[in-house]
Amino acid sequence: MREILRTNDVVKLSWIQALMADSGIETVLLDVHTSIIEGSIGAIPRRLAVIDEDYAEALRILRAAGEDPAP
Repeated sequence: MREILRTNDVVKLSWIQALMADSGIETVLLDVHTSIIEGSIGAIPRRLAVIDEDYAEALRILRAAGEDPAP
């Protein structure tokens, strides 16, 4: 698994997940429970990840949508 996006913006996460699903790329959302437990003050962002084989295509989709991928 490789991280493609890290954010506290749940709308952006949902949108990117929909973009990936439309391209046939499955995503996994990480740190959801930890983010909720910390009180949603923004200290712990949620991470979106894809399998290694889909990583290059996921980055291409992100960039085409005007988003910066995670470092």
